[in-house]
Amino acid sequence: MNNYLKSDCHICFGLCCVALPYAKSADFPFNKDGGTPCRNLCQDNRCNIHDQLREQGFRGCVSYECFGAGQHVSQTIYNGEDWRNNSESAVEMFAIFPLVQQLHEMLWYLNQALSLKETQSFHSSLQSIYEETLQLTDKIPAEILKLDIGAHRSKVNVLLLKSSEVFREDVNKNKKSKRKKNGFDYIGANLKGANLQGSSFRGTLMIAANLSHADLRKADFIGADLRDADLSNANLTGAIFLTQSQINSAKGNIHTKIPNHLEKPAHWLH
Repeated sequence: MNNYLKSDCHICFGLCCVALPYAKSADFPFNKDGGTPCRNLCQDNRCNIHDQLREQGFRGCVSYECFGAGQHVSQTIYNGEDWRNNSESAVEMFAIFPLVQQLHEMLWYLNQALSLKETQSFHSSLQSIYEETLQLTDKIPAEILKLDIGAHRSKVNVLLLKSSEVFREDVNKNKKSKRKKNGFDYIGANLKGANLQGSSFRGTLMIAANLSHADLRKADFIGADLRDADLSNANLTGAIFLTQSQINSAKGNIHTKIPNHLEKPAHWLH
């Protein structure tokens, strides 16, 4: 996976800690408005409770991933000028950051689709939309603010869906057809030890689902909500469109098998 599609907080101006709003919930201990710095953000753009985020009630921070948008906005679009030094550009920067984050997320998914041997027959189409998306991230701020992100995402999604289908085809062709669950059916579901190879969990809510010991090889997890899902001893080898943020929001252990490009969170290892 390309490094520029991974967050690098050392060269970002703490944009996710300032630009984004959040509400008091299981993921955050208090309300914060967009454009207001989090009380834990230091002047050097570091978090003063970074090692205790989960314990302090900031699980939303642990599971968040900007896909490299933070450093791109900070260092490329705004040429390293900290928002603290220019209140006018700060407002613009905070508006642009979530838009670029969405574009970088699409790039991350497209990058994975391009790496699959199963997508070779339409590799040129994937490459074309990848380059188009990349060019959008390099526009000037005024142009980025006018982008129709939803329309572009729709174009990208057509190819991501096709990529998922061809990638999972060899697993699913010998499986009996089953009724696809409603997106809410997975909340708290007991799927311990289930054979879910090649399943599509696109956009499903899997909050607190018991997926321990489940076979999730080559499953599609794009947009799935895995908060507090139990992945202990589960096998997610070859899972497609599974992100680090989804892994960070779930529960697991040292025996959970995940794709090589992802890392096991610290809270899985204790």
